[in-house]
Amino acid sequence: MAAQFGRRLRKGAATTAVAAVAVAALSASQAPGVNDHGRQTAADATPSPEASASDGSATGNSPYYTDLPPLKSPNPSPSTGPGPGGTGATEAGIPATVLDAYKKAETTLREAKPGCNLPWQLLAAIGRVESGQARGGQVRADGTTIKPILGPQLDGNGFALIKDTDDGAYDGNSAYDSAVGPMQFIPSTWAWAGRDGNGDGKKDPNNIYDAALAAGHYLCRNNWDLSQQDDLDRAILSYNQSREYLNLVMRWLEYYRKGTHEVPDGTGTLPDNRSDDGAGASPTPTTPGSTPGTTPRGGATPGPDRPKPGKPGKPGGGTPAPKPPTTPPGTPSTPPTTTPTPTDTVDHLEDAGTAKLTAMAGDTFGKRISTRAETEAGKAVAKVRVRFTVVGDTDTTFTGGESVATVATNSSGVAVAPALQAGEKTGAVTVRATVVGRTVPGLDYKATVTERAADTLARTDDAALTCAPGGEFATQVEVKATYNGAVADGVAATATLITSADDATANDKGPYFKDADGKTVRTLTGLKTDAKGLLKLPKLYADDTTGTFLLRITTAGGATLTVELTVAAAETSAPSASASPSA
Repeated sequence: MAAQFGRRLRKGAATTAVAAVAVAALSASQAPGVNDHGRQTAADATPSPEASASDGSATGNSPYYTDLPPLKSPNPSPSTGPGPGGTGATEAGIPATVLDAYKKAETTLREAKPGCNLPWQLLAAIGRVESGQARGGQVRADGTTIKPILGPQLDGNGFALIKDTDDGAYDGNSAYDSAVGPMQFIPSTWAWAGRDGNGDGKKDPNNIYDAALAAGHYLCRNNWDLSQQDDLDRAILSYNQSREYLNLVMRWLEYYRKGTHEVPDGTGTLPDNRSDDGAGASPTPTTPGSTPGTTPRGGATPGPDRPKPGKPGKPGGGTPAPKPPTTPPGTPSTPPTTTPTPTDTVDHLEDAGTAKLTAMAGDTFGKRISTRAETEAGKAVAKVRVRFTVVGDTDTTFTGGESVATVATNSSGVAVAPALQAGEKTGAVTVRATVVGRTVPGLDYKATVTERAADTLARTDDAALTCAPGGEFATQVEVKATYNGAVADGVAATATLITSADDATANDKGPYFKDADGKTVRTLTGLKTDAKGLLKLPKLYADDTTGTFLLRITTAGGATLTVELTVAAAETSAPSASASPSA
């Protein structure tokens, strides 16, 4: 595969002049803001300020393939066969295993996060731009790439500076991070966004099933609805913060929506151009004989017979004469100087005025966690990524269902975590704040989830509750629970037929409920209000005791309602006087 990719690059360099004309024509026909009818396209919708404000991205803003989709219809024709190097309709062909991974991810997200409305074509568009659909489908049957796919090391030399966060576990580089796998996640993002998409018990960024599902969850966080253009823009920009990237992904999304088809693994088309003018992501962690972290940009081995990708050779062909060295042989090279990044200056994290964190089960916490990154001297540090992680045995998450969120500090050095969404497990919850790319002590925040509560109970009707001795009450008791005027759903309740208003013990005579075996029960526990805050009690029966009785309903939170029940014999009318006998 690597040799084939190299041949394509050399061929592309030899024909760049022709290709440049084609690309220029294609770019002009698909100029931002105009489609073939002169109308603005969805691809060029201006992202909201919020979409561009974040400093984090799935890929660390790594380079990506810039090839535009062709102008031809994506619908395949019998005369057009798929294969490497193909153009036109073959561009719509997606390798079988890769296509299956995208579609399975869409199905999973449709159940897990139905409000996201993730289309598999969006994953295909990103997969095309990030890795050329796993390098034309160079994957095994389980979805794992035949060779690891790595982007260039993010050492600040023409790229972002992201120092190692995984000790080289994913990218083979213990100095700097590189984007990894067919969806090009940086290790620090994969650490929380990774998913097991093929059910093998592992989360592997070089497995297309795992990577596609992780990308889907990443795009569906923050309660984004991808059927809405603003949220779609935000999601794509969060993957790679580039206006050009957003436009390019949107163009491939629209192209795949018009039609696509399956091609055999390993026969997909390969992209030629990359945003950094490089040759593409390296297929292996390191070049044989090299030190991890020193893979040349683009992953291609340099040599006198390899022209720089995307640059035309001199007229007349031939290999350009090598340039004389700029320094005498043997002169020791001066190591590049590195300027400390904001992250390098962080000494510790401080709480930035977080209020008490308490919420009822199922509710959103009203307060949010605020953390400030500071130097040793206590000076605030901006543009530092802070990772917030919900730890421990809890089902509380951040809004959107994720247990991890990464937020960049603002100009005051403060990062504000997304709002917490309380789960059903009550008790203490810990949220830990750490600095991405910097080993400093984490900062723990304590939150408390209390049980669902109601402060008011009221009957839903005012029908009299009466019954004859030994009979059953015609009306079932139904109540509605509220808390601060809002519906109180899922609130635990207890119903007891009490002895008197001053004695809440269960009565031993009068009205009663029946259990599943038909036995008399005068206390019901384990009751809960429904989604509308309603609670309808089972039927009530009466023994032979007449009189007025009390039913008391209580809920978590202190709401109490006492209902009066009457058991009385039916009234009988006086007999009428008999007629006198006739004379």
